[in-house]
Amino acid sequence: MSLPGPLCIGIDVSKATLDIAASSAIEPFSVANDTDGFDSIIAELRKHSVALVLMEATGGLEAAVACALQAEGFELAVVNPRQARDFARAMGYLAKTDRIDARVLAQMAEVINRHPERSRFIRALPDAERQVLNAMVVRRRQLIAMLVAERNRLHPAHPQSRKSINTIIKALEDELARLDDDMNNHIRSHFKELSERLSSIKGVGAMTVAALL
Repeated sequence: MSLPGPLCIGIDVSKATLDIAASSAIEPFSVANDTDGFDSIIAELRKHSVALVLMEATGGLEAAVACALQAEGFELAVVNPRQARDFARAMGYLAKTDRIDARVLAQMAEVINRHPERSRFIRALPDAERQVLNAMVVRRRQLIAMLVAERNRLHPAHPQSRKSINTIIKALEDELARLDDDMNNHIRSHFKELSERLSSIKGVGAMTVAALL
């Protein structure tokens, strides 16, 4: 059951896994650092009112999950490791060589969420080129939904209707192919370096890259 107060979430990122902890309400849990794991985090967070999600910058390992969460509308702060370690030491959580975990990051998120300059820590909203890409991703999902619906209608349809359905299916397939070309060209033109980094993550293909950028 969700609690009334908004939650602050900490995510500890490694190459293979994501550890998630909250200021309250959510029991800590872990998922794989891949698209299935991102979906699991998003599904859990949607059950709650979330004020802020915080993670450390980890040389790009955090990029995909950060983009996925931001695309779903969650406010996100990415802090550098020195900031996280200084916070943990100040709170008495760790010795010099201890590892910072998701619980510490969740508590840091709480502090930032109450900070008078909170907005300074929040990752900026997508720029114009990302907004263009996001619009194409949304349209692609709409086309796929229409395509699935028409294909499902085809088999049980009366023979008189099948020609019309096949015409619509062909038009949707052609438009989907055109949109995929536009998306790939847009990514190559504006996000080549980050696209290559995201593509190196297991389970992240071209269309997933587009959705995460």
